[in-house]
Amino acid sequence: MLKRLSFLCLALLALAACSNNNDNAGSASQPAPAATAPAAQPPAAATAAAPATTGTAAPAAASTTAQAPAPAPAAPAAAPFVDDGKWVEGKHYTRIEPAQPKLTTTDKIEVVEVFSYGCPACNQFHPTMNKLAAELPSDAVMAYLPASFMPQENWPMLQRAFLTAQALGVADKANDAMYDAVWKTNELSAMAPSGRGLKPASALPTLDDAAKVYAKFGADPKEFMAVANSFTINTKVKRSDELVKAYGVEGTPTIVVDGKYRLDRGTAGGDEQVIELVKWLVSKEAAGK
Repeated sequence: MLKRLSFLCLALLALAACSNNNDNAGSASQPAPAATAPAAQPPAAATAAAPATTGTAAPAAASTTAQAPAPAPAAPAAAPFVDDGKWVEGKHYTRIEPAQPKLTTTDKIEVVEVFSYGCPACNQFHPTMNKLAAELPSDAVMAYLPASFMPQENWPMLQRAFLTAQALGVADKANDAMYDAVWKTNELSAMAPSGRGLKPASALPTLDDAAKVYAKFGADPKEFMAVANSFTINTKVKRSDELVKAYGVEGTPTIVVDGKYRLDRGTAGGDEQVIELVKWLVSKEAAGK
C-alpha cells in the first residue's frame, strides 16, 4: 500500500509533488510533495494541467486607432535527437509498457500533464508547465489530464469542473483563475477557514462554486451545470480515471509523453530538468528511436 502523507506536511515541503492523505490539509502558499494515488482505492472521478500564468492584466486604455492583433509566436523548430547518455531510462523517466492510448486525437507528439487544481505542488509547478508549453516544437502539443484520486481534497469536483470547462471552450482561459480560486482567494479551497485541516465533505466547494469562476470567462452557469452532469462528462470522467491508472501515475504533477514515457520533477531532477527531458523525449519520439 502506498505511503500516505498528511496534506499539512505536503503543503510545507518545497519543490516536491502533491501527496495523498485523507486527514489533513496544508498551506496554499507552499509547494508540497507528489500526490500518490492509493493502490487499493478506485479512482473517484479522474488528475495534471492545467497544466498557466498567474494574474490578470489590467485593461488597456481605450484607443481611437484600431490595431491589428499581434501574430502568435511561431512554435520552435524540433531539435535533432542526440543521445549523449544524459537521460537514462529507468532513472530519469519510465517507459510505459505496453504503450497506452493518447489523451487526445492529435497526430502530433502529445505531452500530457496529469494534475489537479487542488494539488499544491501542481499550483507551484504550473508556471513551469506554461514555459514548457511555449517551448514545445511544432510537431508536439500539450494536453492536460485531471486526476481525482484525493476526494477528501475535492479533486473529483475540480476534475469534473475542468472537463466541463474544456467542453465549453473556457478551460485554457480560466486556468490561472482556477488555481487562484483554490490557493489565493480560497473560494474553491478544501481547507478549513482556520487554515488547519480540511473542511468536512458537506462543506467542500461545489460545481456551482466552480461555475461562478468560469462565468468570469464566458461560461453560462446554467449551461455549465447542465453539461457538468451530462452523460458526455460522465464518460470523460471515467476515461480520465482509466488513463491515470493506465499511465501508472502515482503522484501529481506527472508528465506523460505520447502515452509511452512517464516522468516527474523528482525523476527528472528539478523543474528546468523536466523541460529539458520532455523536449529530449519529444525529439526521441520524432526520430522514431
